[in-house]
Amino acid sequence: MRDMTSGSPFSHLLNYALPLLLANWLQLAYNAIDSIIAGRFIGQNALAAEGIAAPVMNLVILSISGLCIGAGVLMSEYFGAKKMPSLRKTIGVTLVSGIAISLVICFLGFVFSDVILRFLEVPEDIYAITKTYLRITFLGAPFTFTYNALASAMKSVGDSKTPLRFLAFCSILNALLDLILLGIFHKGIFTSAMTTVVSEAASAILAISYMFRRTPELVPSKDEWNFESKIFSRVVSYGAPTALQQAIQPIGKLLIQSQVNLLGVSSIAAFHAVTKADDFACIPEQGISSAISTYIAQNKGADKKERIRKGFFTGIAMELSYGVFIALTTLLLRKQIVSLFVSGEAAKDVISIGSDYVSIMAFFYILPAMTNGFQGYFRGMGRMKMTILGTTSQISFRAFFTYLLAPRIGIRGIALASAIGWCVMLSFEVPIALHELSKVKKKTL
Repeated sequence: MRDMTSGSPFSHLLNYALPLLLANWLQLAYNAIDSIIAGRFIGQNALAAEGIAAPVMNLVILSISGLCIGAGVLMSEYFGAKKMPSLRKTIGVTLVSGIAISLVICFLGFVFSDVILRFLEVPEDIYAITKTYLRITFLGAPFTFTYNALASAMKSVGDSKTPLRFLAFCSILNALLDLILLGIFHKGIFTSAMTTVVSEAASAILAISYMFRRTPELVPSKDEWNFESKIFSRVVSYGAPTALQQAIQPIGKLLIQSQVNLLGVSSIAAFHAVTKADDFACIPEQGISSAISTYIAQNKGADKKERIRKGFFTGIAMELSYGVFIALTTLLLRKQIVSLFVSGEAAKDVISIGSDYVSIMAFFYILPAMTNGFQGYFRGMGRMKMTILGTTSQISFRAFFTYLLAPRIGIRGIALASAIGWCVMLSFEVPIALHELSKVKKKTL
């Protein structure tokens, strides 16, 4: 456990964020390896199919993680205020309600997969394998929720290292299964989807086992498993807005994906490859944002307002440093990154399309570094409406300009549309946050 209400903000944020960054990199590396293996051993159509299914599953996964992130902020407040019974009750309510919701999502996703794919205007030559992949991966939703809920509980008390260990094990397991079953035994896309579900189940089992064996102080007692409407209302008030915020992003990406699908299989494959570069930029920045949220929430619970300002600006500096690093890396290695995902005759077109996208997008990676930092501030302060407004405005403008630009200049237009969305989001979040933080400074002088 890590109490962030005293000591150096930089030390707390760095020690908390580093395991999250490593966890994000591991997860992204697995996702990239999964796509590389699919593209090279099953073919370009499989890469395109996974690319189409990805934003659909991201909608599910991000909604689940959003509920857990929101509940985790509430848990951090209780931990900062030293209210352990309330913390345990919150964990119990989150698990029970979340597993029930994820089972419903799993069922609906399996039943309505045809409706989803028709809406996305999936090309007929890859329709069948996309449907197979999507239906199987929906089965992993309950396992994904269980892992994320328990990981959020551990992170709320400052333990970001343990979830990293689970994720590392499961990412390696998934990659090995893919290499053996797809690379050696030449199995198809059904097997690719099943290895993902198996690894998600493993992560959930590891998290449950660890919680009971190593952190019994976080395990709800019999009485604390009882459903309490007051606790549930608070979990919903924190978790539902974050889940909605997390869901808005992939909904917008689904709309964007529908435009990419009209550009042909080569563009679909290229876009799926380059979005892996985008993920390496944006998702680790969300890890730093999570550190900012936990730090701020704990200090808010302890009523230490003067520490909030210092910790926030420290977090923003970390976000910007990472943004510059990843921008330079992707710009220099853009062709090599895209070429990892394809081989054979179609490779030239895919590499050319993907490199054009990255050449533009790399210059904009500093923008999501800023947006994630400010989202971390508002989430930590319990200002969930602001986080929803920010995400909604960003993805709305991004989707609108994608529809405007993609038919004219291809996926380069999607890069420009992304930059416009981030700029709109920052245009109102920055002045509001800075105004609030300036008031805290004046009160402490």
